[in-house]
Amino acid sequence: MNKIIFLLLTIPFFFIGCAHKEPLSKAQKKIVEKYMPDTPLKASTFKKLPAWNNEEHGKALENFINSCKSKKTQDLYSGLCQKANEVNDPKLFFEKEFRPFTITANGEKKEGLLTGYYEPQLHGSREKTQRFKYPVYATPEDLIIVDLDEVYPELKHLRLRGKLLGNRLVPYDTREDIDENTIAAEVICYVDSKIDLFFLEVQGSGRVLLDDGTTIFVAYHNQNGHKYTSIGKYLIKIGALTLEEVSLQSIKKWLLENPSRVDEVLNQNDSVVYFKEDDNPASGSLGLCLNPKRSIAVDRKYIPLGAMLYLDSKVDGDAISQIVLAQDTGGAIKGSLRADLFLGHGKEAMNIAGKLKSPLKMWVLLPRQDESDSDE
Repeated sequence: MNKIIFLLLTIPFFFIGCAHKEPLSKAQKKIVEKYMPDTPLKASTFKKLPAWNNEEHGKALENFINSCKSKKTQDLYSGLCQKANEVNDPKLFFEKEFRPFTITANGEKKEGLLTGYYEPQLHGSREKTQRFKYPVYATPEDLIIVDLDEVYPELKHLRLRGKLLGNRLVPYDTREDIDENTIAAEVICYVDSKIDLFFLEVQGSGRVLLDDGTTIFVAYHNQNGHKYTSIGKYLIKIGALTLEEVSLQSIKKWLLENPSRVDEVLNQNDSVVYFKEDDNPASGSLGLCLNPKRSIAVDRKYIPLGAMLYLDSKVDGDAISQIVLAQDTGGAIKGSLRADLFLGHGKEAMNIAGKLKSPLKMWVLLPRQDESDSDE
């Protein structure tokens, strides 16, 4: 654990220096300094946004108003949440009240990446049976979470998760270490596929059709503290798949064809997700229902939850250029120019999400407020 703390303590010093040299208004500076200090930004204009005039500004406004139900969006945009309810011209509202800032890739990466996720449906039961035997766990009672920024403010967004062993905090059980007989966690339900349960964890939320005909919704609630590891990369490493072949569909197909190696492959990912039962489908980290192609998961180290962004990429071969809201997070989403686009529920959404890997351009929309100039 001392090694872990040492590594975490050294991380921030790699990012010393201001990543954004553009002049900022007071409102913009407040947001950037508090939520995006390490995000490379460059001031832009709406005229430079691809296909801006073709955006369905009314739908974008509706999504922004819905996101304003969350405190995080309210904290970012203050009075603009209230003003949005009185708008007659959505396009003019965005251009008058916001300024786009280009987000560039941090580190060595030059190009952004857009992937996709969806809301899966599993089959399950409240009771364990011969068919339904794989537990969907709620957060364990003995999982301890330490917010490091409470002790070290420079370690914002970094947390330690573990459990007590005597008077020592030790890492929590990995996927391979889980013992169904001793884990201190309630079981929400049992499902009939270990593989589908794994992908439920990857997606972060889903629905379970129970054997009594009812449907329940489960949403991300917590995680065991271990780093997410891609099983796709492991399958490439052992020669099971090539880089070009890897997708959700190809991984699942290989696992189904090699049942004796399922545990070997799944256990490469030490990370385990714990769920909560929810009243609504596909709710993200903001606690709001996700909107297909309007909600994205981000790395909140670089992009704050609740932020409004403009995205330019391709989905299933078609160009997509529109306003999206940062309403979710994911263990595999790392970096400033990185997003996971929510694509909805059902087989079509799954097929598109499983194959989506597209170059990404992205802008964050920050409030003008005390700006005296206009670029439109």
